[in-house]
Amino acid sequence: MGLSEKPVFSQGLSSPDPLVREAYLMAYDYIYYVTSEPDRPLGPAPSAPTAALRHAGDELLLRFPIFFRRWPRVFRDVTEDNACSTLLSILEEHFSQTRRRDLAWSAVLSVFVLAGQMALHCQQKGMNRILPQLQESVGSYVERVICPEIRDKGGWSGFVVRFGEQQTLEAQVKKVCCWSLLILSMGIFSYFLWKRRIFNPTLPPCGKRFPTPEYLRK
Repeated sequence: MGLSEKPVFSQGLSSPDPLVREAYLMAYDYIYYVTSEPDRPLGPAPSAPTAALRHAGDELLLRFPIFFRRWPRVFRDVTEDNACSTLLSILEEHFSQTRRRDLAWSAVLSVFVLAGQMALHCQQKGMNRILPQLQESVGSYVERVICPEIRDKGGWSGFVVRFGEQQTLEAQVKKVCCWSLLILSMGIFSYFLWKRRIFNPTLPPCGKRFPTPEYLRK
């Protein structure tokens, strides 16, 4: 299943609630995925949501690396004793406002990606022993904060639709850019028409015509 080289014991992974069980599976699989050695063969993702998370996390880090360059400075004072509490504190600080609004799937993705960056930092600093605790802490956070918000929204299927490989972040960005360009073009066109009317007062209002000259009526 590709979660760890050692057996994983987690109540969350064996939860009777499929929504909660998937949350822990995503937390365990993604942290294992980002901390795996480059030469270590990785098996396929164990579920559709974990596959979408792997894909979306890679796309996000590849296309928008500037958003994650500050995290090493934030993690500078992290130790094995405070890694889990530090991560949960950051998540609470950054996502407390989001929880008061409709929770966006992009915010859900950010939770896992941020946890992956923390795990990667710990691994690079020789704190491999803390990784299972980070996996469990992230799963617990998602169970407590995110699962109640998505339970009535189709569960994790919405995450798969949003971030599955069939629709990459590049395609989403292009779609947003196209709509933005269309709106901008309409705004420029409207402004152009408005200026024409201001500087050419003889122009009739939109939708109206000049009266027909007398000599043309004959």
